[in-house]
Amino acid sequence: MSPRTDPGPAVTAVRRFGRPQRWAHHATAVLMGLCVATAACLYVPQLAQLVGRRALVVTVHEWSGLALPLPVLAALASRAFRADLGRLNRFGPHDRIWLRAALRRDKRPSSRPAGKFNAGQKLYAAWIAGATLVMLGTGLLMWFTPLTPLVWRTSATFVHDWLALTVGIVLAGHIGMALADPEARRGMRTGSVGRDWAEREHPLWRP
Repeated sequence: MSPRTDPGPAVTAVRRFGRPQRWAHHATAVLMGLCVATAACLYVPQLAQLVGRRALVVTVHEWSGLALPLPVLAALASRAFRADLGRLNRFGPHDRIWLRAALRRDKRPSSRPAGKFNAGQKLYAAWIAGATLVMLGTGLLMWFTPLTPLVWRTSATFVHDWLALTVGIVLAGHIGMALADPEARRGMRTGSVGRDWAEREHPLWRP
């Protein structure tokens, strides 16, 4: 009589992100953090006095901003990353249901259908991508001052400064939501999430 085999524990984790997605997210987060931190040191007098070395802060800010699109561009070599971008760029009827529930502050999972990315994540990704391009464009106009008319530089500075403030506020909200969801952070840190979390938060996603 053969010995009884132990089937082992049930698989409770599912793969959410591969290495390219996680690398692009982490690298972009570091560069964005440098941009925000150096901008604060340039515009908040108390921080400027504390840090000093304004020329170095300006240089770090400029090159961090210039490098900001590079992680995403590099990750485009990954098919999985391109597939996730396609999911982020597609809105369906379930996304409208999710947004209506969010506006009503209805947190029941049954009221918030979502695929791999929910409607809030899709809106955030689209907004931050557009803001990054605008920040890059206006930053270049401010950097190469001899090549642009004064009115262009003045307008670029106005847009750059106020959009930077908005980016800081939106990023703070993004970080706050991430801190409130340990499983989502685990997915970005390790690439895997619990199956129960995936079924509850992203019921239309089929890993």
